[in-house]
Amino acid sequence: MSSINSIGSARLIVHEVSKAIVGKDEVMIKILLAILAGGHILMEDIPGVGKTTMAVAMSKALGLAYNRVQFTPDVLPSDITGYSIYDKNTGTMNYQKGAVLCNLFLADELNRATSRTQSALLQAMEEGEVTVDGNTYPLPQPFIVIATQNPTGAKGTQMLPDSQMDRFMLRLSMGYPAHEDEIEMIKRRQNGVMLDSVLQVVSREELLRLRLEVEGIYIKDELIDYIVRLCARTREDPRIIQGASPRASLALTALSKATAWIQGRDYVLPKDVRFIFADCIEHRLIWAQDVGTQAEKSAALAELFASVKAPSIK
Repeated sequence: MSSINSIGSARLIVHEVSKAIVGKDEVMIKILLAILAGGHILMEDIPGVGKTTMAVAMSKALGLAYNRVQFTPDVLPSDITGYSIYDKNTGTMNYQKGAVLCNLFLADELNRATSRTQSALLQAMEEGEVTVDGNTYPLPQPFIVIATQNPTGAKGTQMLPDSQMDRFMLRLSMGYPAHEDEIEMIKRRQNGVMLDSVLQVVSREELLRLRLEVEGIYIKDELIDYIVRLCARTREDPRIIQGASPRASLALTALSKATAWIQGRDYVLPKDVRFIFADCIEHRLIWAQDVGTQAEKSAALAELFASVKAPSIK
């Protein structure tokens, strides 16, 4: 594998997206890792920090057909998956595509929708297809969901079910911009809409090829064992009621491969696992009540990670 292709492609994508989003390169890289690994992304943060702009800019840089739904309590499952309508001329039922029939689907403020509507995404996220009136329709490939949600407890929101949280490969937070970055953002906005300047870097076909390259990254058995031991440790910790699922270990493996690829290597190192571990695992865990704050959860997870010895691979 050529390191120029992987490092160069990643840098070009981040460069284009950074025209619209200032000072959040690490978040961009992690979103790109999940896309390369074939996963979906949950962006959890307060309103107004650029979650939607990030998703739109990423779709433009990657040349992906993009749809967005602003989730509210009155959004129906059929708005997402589509519906059948009777054609009196032919006497048949014709399928009308839903918003999810695209390459990149932005589920904006997903946790404002009803649980019934939220569940309409589950089959699409897991199987890459939707079923309407007994007929199954494949989704375009690649298919990526970037969902945003306001923090739990915000007005008009409800918690996403565990089964849906587990289907997101990563949970990320944008956070407030640094002082200098916010100044730069304001200056750029004076010169026009920043999203208009984002150019396409790769095609859909090229992205699928890059995914195959990532899938082919070599990972030693010792590192697979390390990933499984990390996930198993979350199931044994008394501070955690429900630990990481086997889906989590698969996701962590795929993300570690993508991390190696983006650095121009064709093999995984322990530092690749370390880079992405917390973002891949934390949102899948159900914590005991005495571990209440986000800081406590992050500290407990870091302690848990440190307690599992990594293999000596260089």
